[in-house]
Amino acid sequence: MTRRLVFLLAALVLACTVPALPVAAVAGETILVPNDAFPALGQEQAITEARQRIAAGDMDGAVKQLSDYVAGHPDATDAARFLGDLYYRQGHFDRAEAVYKQLLAKNPRDKETHNRLGVVYATQNNVDDAIAQFQDALPGTDSIRDLVLLHLRKGDLPQYEAQMQRAAADNPNDSDIQEEVGEIYEAIHRPVDAITYFQRALDSNPKSIAALNGIGMSFLDERDHVSATRYLHQCLDIDVTNYACIDNLGVANIQANLFGPANEEFTRAHRLEPERPEAIVNFGYLADTHGDWKRAVTYYVQAIAVDPYVPESYVNLGIDYEHNGLYPLAQAALLKGVAAAPWDGRVRYLLAKAYAAQGQKTLALAQLKIAEASLDPDVAEIAKEELARLTAAPSTAPQ
Repeated sequence: MTRRLVFLLAALVLACTVPALPVAAVAGETILVPNDAFPALGQEQAITEARQRIAAGDMDGAVKQLSDYVAGHPDATDAARFLGDLYYRQGHFDRAEAVYKQLLAKNPRDKETHNRLGVVYATQNNVDDAIAQFQDALPGTDSIRDLVLLHLRKGDLPQYEAQMQRAAADNPNDSDIQEEVGEIYEAIHRPVDAITYFQRALDSNPKSIAALNGIGMSFLDERDHVSATRYLHQCLDIDVTNYACIDNLGVANIQANLFGPANEEFTRAHRLEPERPEAIVNFGYLADTHGDWKRAVTYYVQAIAVDPYVPESYVNLGIDYEHNGLYPLAQAALLKGVAAAPWDGRVRYLLAKAYAAQGQKTLALAQLKIAEASLDPDVAEIAKEELARLTAAPSTAPQ
């Protein structure tokens, strides 16, 4: 299994889930300005200060500073939402839920907050409530991938897919619906179909950030970095600070073997939003590309510290540990990955490899059976092949 670069489905979400220079080196100097000195910019300044603390490795300090600010500024919606995001990443689900519910009590149509509350419920396996929140977050947020995974858990993914296909057929000029179906196909690893629907969305709305980023991702899945780059540049022509499109442009540069420009894009993304893990994971990928696996591991660990719910961090960490024969470390990391992303077949497959390498055949077979049901056909196929091989092989150690 190859290491995984992190693509971003969504374009406009703080809570979603990032890497080259050490974090402290790109953070810059932290300048604290009294909030009441600039009333119009107080909220933005508070968020900036929190991000600077995160970039310097002080998540607890960021949470404390932002919590104090929100307590004194009850109408600071963006700051409160960001505080909820940080609580979530710290594992304080009850605090995050409370913040989000307070925001929704003030504005029930706040789609970004519905999306975040859905993430909290999904992480706690509260499937029906999560689905309801994600539905309330549409259109305009990155809820579709989460809905795909939740309907997979419920066992009604084919019905959900068919429902959305009908909606797209009934509303051919509705850019949002076409884009959402594109996201469904991207999530279930059918990039050619995804491209069709993203293009339909763009036919109706050429400035759809979500569709431009989505079609860029799908072309990256097709290893067509030239087309991906074209659409991602169009995205950035509209929104030059869009984190997702910047990060994915870095991925396109890697596919083109332009490692220097890739590093520049990841650095640019990380400076914008250091609380996100995608760029950090991709910094690690670059380090692995240059043969520095120990440095790569530090990035993957850092990405987990920033946001422990992104599977690529665990996938790449497990690959590096296993390539270097450190199977107990791989097992420990991948068990945490299973807890964070139980639906991810890559994590399950790598955990099976770690178990098998240590003679724990029964445990390995159980993980491979789960990985065999992955939405990613490549993962499902290699899990199936490994399951057959391991089943036929004699046990080499007590189970």
